[in-house]
Amino acid sequence: MSGKIAYLSLLRLTEEILLAGYGYNEAEAKITARLLTEADARGIPSHGVSRLAFYRANLDQGHCRPGRMPEIVWQTPVSLVVDARGGVGCFAADWCVQRTIELALKSGAGHCAVRNSNHYGIAGYWAELMAQKDLIGLAFTNTYIAGVPTFGIRRILGTNPVAAAIPEANGKIFMLDMATTTVSHGKVELYDRRRKPMPTGWVVDETGQEAYDATSFEKTFYQTFLGGHLYIGGAGEESGGHKGFGLGLLIELLCSGLSLGASSLATYPAGGPGGITHFFSAMRMDLFGNPERLKAHIGSILETIRRSEKAAGRDRIYIHGEKEAEARQKALAEGVFLDKTTQEYLAGLAGKFGLKKLEEI
Repeated sequence: MSGKIAYLSLLRLTEEILLAGYGYNEAEAKITARLLTEADARGIPSHGVSRLAFYRANLDQGHCRPGRMPEIVWQTPVSLVVDARGGVGCFAADWCVQRTIELALKSGAGHCAVRNSNHYGIAGYWAELMAQKDLIGLAFTNTYIAGVPTFGIRRILGTNPVAAAIPEANGKIFMLDMATTTVSHGKVELYDRRRKPMPTGWVVDETGQEAYDATSFEKTFYQTFLGGHLYIGGAGEESGGHKGFGLGLLIELLCSGLSLGASSLATYPAGGPGGITHFFSAMRMDLFGNPERLKAHIGSILETIRRSEKAAGRDRIYIHGEKEAEARQKALAEGVFLDKTTQEYLAGLAGKFGLKKLEEI
């Protein structure tokens, strides 16, 4: 068994599941299936089709409400504030990013703060979408409470990922996409499913001690507000944990603060619509000079780094986004890898909704 599924087959089944069993309309299902399949194709299974379980829970708990259209509540020539009204997060993000792009192409820059949304998939997809239009793209979001502040033990902020995409020469795109915690919570869930111990520096338990058992941590995570993810740099200040915490807090203020939306503490009120907040920003390259000269210069900077001396036993320095882009090309040609647990989960959903199951390549 290869564990590999044809990209289009995985995309099709994911869309059909959302249509048949989740109550999504066609537009919501198409963009959500795209985000989940893209994550698996890029080697980010923490945000791939296994997230269907999380999306199901959000539906059942009343947080995600398909069919709701986003509403602009504040507008200027270069900015928007949007109320997603508890709708499907991927659809709301696409709706907002398309309008952010329109503002930037027309006025040079466009910014959009969003409130009352839901999970929007991998942040990098949205930043990359802007860069594909020759724009500098930024995409931020808060999340369900996951991280503990420096010297704290209570979860109070999300993993709060940041994504930035900048066009370079030859059609390449520099693309940084990362959680401000050491890892996203989806990665902890992945380790739980695979029964693997977590590495040092990922999480602490309810007493503030580092934890390694993902299954035990998951139980604590959903039963108490104590213990959680460490921010980049780890516990305390000696390794710079306060810097990662500060970066996560910055994302929170851009997303929740500028949208007048919920902080991570209130993103999923009992029985209420989702309160996730996002922030998107796009800028035209010609604000800073000739776009082609700028892209060539940016490319030369990155190429200098690629060609610099390598550590012993290493033959390559990766620029952010390269691993994911190469994984995607391989997945398109050879199939998307899904672990056994995820394949079995999809097979169960397909059977439940009377859909054709996936076949390995």
